[in-house]
Amino acid sequence: MIKPSGTGLYIHFPWCERKCPYCDFNSHVSGQRLPEDDMVAALINDYASDLEIYGARPIGSIFIGGGTPSLISAQGIAKLLNGIDRLTPLSNTTEITMEANPGSSEQEKFAGYRSAGVNRLSIGIQSFNSEHLKRLGRIHSNDEADRAIRAAQAAGFKRINIDLMYGLPDQALEQALQDVEQALAYNTGHLSWYQLTIEPNTVFYKQPPPLPDDDAIADIADEGEHAIAQAGLKRYEVSAFATTGQECRHNINYWRFGDYFGIGAGAHGKLSTNNQAIRTAKQRIPDTYLQAGSRATRLAVEDALDQEQLISEFMLNALRLREGVEVSLFADSTGLAPECMHSTWRRLQAQGLMLEGDDRLQTTELGWRFLNTVIEAFME
Repeated sequence: MIKPSGTGLYIHFPWCERKCPYCDFNSHVSGQRLPEDDMVAALINDYASDLEIYGARPIGSIFIGGGTPSLISAQGIAKLLNGIDRLTPLSNTTEITMEANPGSSEQEKFAGYRSAGVNRLSIGIQSFNSEHLKRLGRIHSNDEADRAIRAAQAAGFKRINIDLMYGLPDQALEQALQDVEQALAYNTGHLSWYQLTIEPNTVFYKQPPPLPDDDAIADIADEGEHAIAQAGLKRYEVSAFATTGQECRHNINYWRFGDYFGIGAGAHGKLSTNNQAIRTAKQRIPDTYLQAGSRATRLAVEDALDQEQLISEFMLNALRLREGVEVSLFADSTGLAPECMHSTWRRLQAQGLMLEGDDRLQTTELGWRFLNTVIEAFME
């Protein structure tokens, strides 16, 4: 019997002011005026429809992503969260994260988002270097990045993530470390620091920029991780670092293979019902999503995961956690007996890639260095 460890809610806003050349998310350039009221109403209806199929359950966290959700007004976010609360009552301990960009018009809304119920901001800084920001297609400046973080702190946010990338076009080690040091100076307690990767269907894929070579990337990663650790942030996931209590509970639920509703254009979900784990996805094009008259026309994908998919997806998520997960979580989250993955697990233990023992799924230091190899072994 599948017993997910928790349930979250992901809400996708699909609009951006400009499409960044590295972005492969479902984002679309906004027009002169966003159909904000229509989108909020559609999101609430979308959630209500999913609840009818999968049943109401306590929501431990909400993540409002995009796109650029902070293009939406504070009043719109308040209306959305009030609508969700009416369907599944939220508590004062529910983590509600919202992605925001550093544009000055968005900073003015931070206090309103806080009043609306958002209690965690994830600010897409990416770099504090003006030249790198330009190369990445970002529309904010170094000064705006600084003002955005300070504005979030002044608005009363106690939980703030700074989103930062490395391995940028022509980026030197010293420049990458300057970004890290500047981010750490704000003492927000959480940093997402990850390597720029070139994804299909992006401008960078069609016109590849000059990126640092593998040796330079390794040096940046080693030096940056050392600086982050020295500042007191613990690496709890591949690209996530936090002080105690600042970890993102919503993302931890993903990595522990918990359930989550996905609402909004292009949003994905994973929900357990009738001893099956179901993947859902909604229509990607905003206009198509808004014009959908029913759940059937709003839905793009609704598929049950088979045993092979359950094993591979569980490991793909759980092994990203630096401390791994308890073996019992595998059985609870997938409904499968641990014996079905024993041969691969034991082989990796014998190779020194996973910790020995029977009660925890966790990589060794060597396995962490070759995490992709470990995860791929469970996909064979």
